[in-house]
Amino acid sequence: MDIVRVGVIGIGVMGSGHARHMAEVKEVKFTAVADVDPAKVKAAMDQYDVEGFASSTELIASGLCDAVLIATPHFFHPTIAIEAMRAGLHVYAEKPLAVNLSAADEMIRVARETGQLLQIGFNSRATPAVQAAKRIVEEGRLGEIYRTLLIDSRIRNQAYYDSATWRATWAGEGGGVLMNQAPHELDRLVMLTGRPSRVYGQVKTRRHRIEVEDEASAIIEYPNGATGYVFVSVNEAPVGNRLEILGEKGKLVMAERALQLWELPQAVQEWVDSTTQRGNALKGVEVPVEVPAYEGESHADMLANLARAIIHGEPLLCPPEEALGGLELADAMLMSGFTGKPVDIPVDRQAFDAFLAEKQAASQGKPARGA
Repeated sequence: MDIVRVGVIGIGVMGSGHARHMAEVKEVKFTAVADVDPAKVKAAMDQYDVEGFASSTELIASGLCDAVLIATPHFFHPTIAIEAMRAGLHVYAEKPLAVNLSAADEMIRVARETGQLLQIGFNSRATPAVQAAKRIVEEGRLGEIYRTLLIDSRIRNQAYYDSATWRATWAGEGGGVLMNQAPHELDRLVMLTGRPSRVYGQVKTRRHRIEVEDEASAIIEYPNGATGYVFVSVNEAPVGNRLEILGEKGKLVMAERALQLWELPQAVQEWVDSTTQRGNALKGVEVPVEVPAYEGESHADMLANLARAIIHGEPLLCPPEEALGGLELADAMLMSGFTGKPVDIPVDRQAFDAFLAEKQAASQGKPARGA
């Protein structure tokens, strides 16, 4: 196989973006589209000269695709991905992997059972800054992690949430900022620092007339005793994001995709045990971090990575087992914040399913339509 034939399922905002970028990926050919909205299907057929279908099931059974790209609302990701993999197709699923961890577990199980590839669309993983940060951590330049900090500040107006009846509802999205805006940042945190073991979460709805959270924070504990703080919001301006990782041998800061690295001449515990100096005498030295200019487009690069994985066996940038980590943190923050109790990781799947079902039963939103 030299070219991977790809069908897009869900041709809304994200699906349309993926369709536009498809031409930038030499390893793929855009062959089909499916959506519940006939007008969107017709528009895509005319614009891209592809076949159109009224449902994901029809597209999957068409024989026109080697892989599907799923850009439907969150709750449909597992069902469509599982159907596609069982039909012998590879899958690119937009984030989040799922809402319920139990559904995510089933996606992973089916991927292993069928041998089909499942890429999750955490596209920032394809960027040079994130790749550079990953190398720094994997090379051990920070040493054992001692503390982490993640702040992701965004702003959304009420009109954004009023634009669809499923937005910011338990029935439609399964959460607010933690399910929609923050997943990329949570994925990056877990990718670089590992999964925490316990989460003390807090959630608030401060500025918007919605039934889910527009702000969330957490103190997180790691298995080695390290502590982290997470704050995500759609209530703040100016917007920005910052990730700090402090280790025994140095400190890494990623702010707006720029990287700063400080290395210590001596490990902290070693200095504490051996020095007789007073005061703040252990100084870090800032070390330049080379981050190449990014000439690509991260969504296209993630799809190209999947295509090369299918054709040549290249490792996936975001296999589902890794994407599960950020979802686990998001679900733990949700459940802890709304119940007022700490949540251990791995999250109890049955407990989370029961928590979400209770929220959905009282939801005023309408479930989104699938493809």
